Amino acid sequence: MSEIVNEPIEIEAKVDTGAEQEVTTVEAAREITDDMDFTEALEVSLANMNSDQRVIGVVMGITPTEIQVDIGRKHAGFVPMSEYSNDPTADASKEVKIGDEFELIIMKTNDAEGTVMLSKKRADAGRLWGEFVKAAEAEDAVFEGVVTELVRGGIRVLTNGVKVFVPASLTGVPKGQPLDDLLRTTVKFKVIEVDDKRKRAVGSIRTVLREERKEIISQFWAQLAAEQEYTGTVKTLTNYGAFVELAPGVEGMVHISELSWKRIKHPSDVVKVGDTIKVFVKEADAEKKRISLGFKRAEDNPWEILKRDYPVGSVVDAKIVGMTTFGAFAQVIPGVEGLIHISQIANKHVAKPQDELSIGEEVKVKITAIDFEKNRVSLSIRELLEPEVKEEAAEEVAEEAVEETVEATDAE
Repeated sequence: MSEIVNEPIEIEAKVDTGAEQEVTTVEAAREITDDMDFTEALEVSLANMNSDQRVIGVVMGITPTEIQVDIGRKHAGFVPMSEYSNDPTADASKEVKIGDEFELIIMKTNDAEGTVMLSKKRADAGRLWGEFVKAAEAEDAVFEGVVTELVRGGIRVLTNGVKVFVPASLTGVPKGQPLDDLLRTTVKFKVIEVDDKRKRAVGSIRTVLREERKEIISQFWAQLAAEQEYTGTVKTLTNYGAFVELAPGVEGMVHISELSWKRIKHPSDVVKVGDTIKVFVKEADAEKKRISLGFKRAEDNPWEILKRDYPVGSVVDAKIVGMTTFGAFAQVIPGVEGLIHISQIANKHVAKPQDELSIGEEVKVKITAIDFEKNRVSLSIRELLEPEVKEEAAEEVAEEAVEETVEATDAE
């Protein structure tokens, strides 16, 4: 056998793991000569294994702390569970089986114990980083990943084994608000910066959100038509109406007159911010991006309810809501008021309505006429009193006749 070329010396080797570089002390390589037997050649090969070397390992066993692998060498190979995957949700006990093959990076050789510590996640990171960089170079490439960490200044997203940093300002979360809700959620992002030397990438979720919103808005306007119904969320209220979000980035306005069939002082009398309501499109101006919405329904029109349920001649309980010199106004049903003319308040002469009625008083009235074109209803209290009045009048006439007869007899 030929002699070894060089005696072993200690050197430092930098590990390119796809994450941070590590410095490990390993033995310098010795040459393998043709006249070495298998055992000697194997020992030299083991000595040549440094932290940059990739090997293929076959799974021989799995324990709670490590994966035991055969790397075709004299030393026993093992992968600590901490070196299995960058994905915090990965579970080797469920994902790995005997006989599986992995590409691994050698982390440390322990000749005294006859073991080699290896890393699967670093081998994956190096391989996946190259794939990631190629994909990132594609125009408008959109990635999907899981937010695994909240870090200073932003978040980290894991995508296909590669971690991408997303600054807080590019997460899409409003400034000053916490990022906690993003943790463990799936997000879409674009890569805006790649540092191949440091194996670092910066992404933007906000860019994707903006593009998605533009697309949604474009599609919304393309299919928008009058009378279409939507379920929207009340975003803001003004004195003249309510603004309703129909789709992300698209709002329409319900004018105060369209919120209720009855008179209201402010939109808050009917809806509040955050309410989910059903609306329909009345008018739309695509150029100015303005949408006029309706809220009150034709079937809820109190005049239609009156026409259907309260024909002329109906007797209803009404509430006095207003007074004039010529009569009193009473609410027949919510949204419909009728006039009780002063001549229809009682079966006697009434100087002014206040002499017989008061605001808030409930009275029984008869509907005597309805003008649907002018939205006018005529009511009468007197008509409900007349039968009784006529009987009383007849009795009075009879009594007067008897008195007159008696007086005439006395006179004779």
